[in-house]
Amino acid sequence: MIAIIQRVSRAEVIADGVKSGSIEQGYLVLLGVTSEDTDATAELLARKTAALRIFCDSEDKMNLSLTDIGGKALVVSNFTLCADTKKGNRPSFIGAMRPDEADRLYKLYCEQLKANGVGGVETGVFGADMQINMSCDGPVTITLNTDTWRK
Repeated sequence: MIAIIQRVSRAEVIADGVKSGSIEQGYLVLLGVTSEDTDATAELLARKTAALRIFCDSEDKMNLSLTDIGGKALVVSNFTLCADTKKGNRPSFIGAMRPDEADRLYKLYCEQLKANGVGGVETGVFGADMQINMSCDGPVTITLNTDTWRK
């Protein structure tokens, strides 16, 4: 799984013209599910996301997690994160998981964020045409890739 995590002061997602999720302070998470992902990778990534310390403490050091500040997460599925761009100029998405299983793991990741103490998890609509409006905080953008931990 690949997660692009942006620290935001607010974010919303509009799916097929309808607002499907919005948050105030927290994370906007773009989530890509690869063909190698399992329940274990979804659980691991959710644990890591919830514990990631990228909010500032009283000394202005990034030392607080999403759970520490009572922040929320807006999780949006994004298969294009699985793009292979090694050859040519047109990305290949062969490494992305099939939609039915990817949707299941996307939902499991969201459930696991809650299980790891994230008080509010909002989502986009899997497979829909979506627009995201957000206000980046920092900007702080972190990439988490479970493939890194597999090696």
